[in-house]
Amino acid sequence: MSDLEILLIPVMSDNYIYLVHDSDSGETAAVDPAEAAPVLDALARKGWTLTHILNTHHHGDHTGGNMELKNASGCTIIGAAADAARIPGIDVQVADGDGVQIGDHRAVVFDVPGHTSGHIAYWFEGASALFPGDCLFSLGCGRLFEGSAEQMWRSLLKLRALPDDTRIYPAHEYTNANADFALSIDAANPALKRRADEVVKLRQAGKPTLPALMGEEKACNPFLRADSSDLLAATGLSGQDPVSAFAEIRRRKDNF
Repeated sequence: MSDLEILLIPVMSDNYIYLVHDSDSGETAAVDPAEAAPVLDALARKGWTLTHILNTHHHGDHTGGNMELKNASGCTIIGAAADAARIPGIDVQVADGDGVQIGDHRAVVFDVPGHTSGHIAYWFEGASALFPGDCLFSLGCGRLFEGSAEQMWRSLLKLRALPDDTRIYPAHEYTNANADFALSIDAANPALKRRADEVVKLRQAGKPTLPALMGEEKACNPFLRADSSDLLAATGLSGQDPVSAFAEIRRRKDNF
């Protein structure tokens, strides 16, 4: 199988757009293009041609560049069938279990509602790469703007089931703030302490904290650990079911 090259493009105050490039076919996808100009600049530098846009959800800081990029390249815009009316320029509608092909590489689509009602994620199994949009962050998860705690917990369980070597490419650089909150409720977690120290060093060096590793997130991310007896004990939530515990942890983060 050909290589899948992933290029991280920082935009706005804390967004990331990703270019996903298949070296053999030349096909290139932009994941959640908030703006068009940085994507066009990166494509020109690399000598790549944009063939696809992969949207995870409808928010403007994920779809703002859709139409300008489509007009410039004729690319195909892919997004959630459940939210097609809110995805600018959508051409292909996908749902849970569908596949999206970028050259030799196939991404499996997961329905992951919670942050929004029609949120999806893309998992390139062959490249061990997950693009979760705003469902999952390193050491965090998205706010519940349109979905319930139960929906988000079930969505996170889908992603948590992926292999430990899965590289996670969220759409925002929130890791430092997420680490501060995670340490406030799980200070005795040695894996979290190591990750938090690493995050500080990366940001001080002006480097991104992403991609994250799924195995590390399973050990550190409190939103993936709402069924962990250790975390429940640390937060005073022992005996609560995972959905109730997750809802309380999310409430605390919202007010942190």
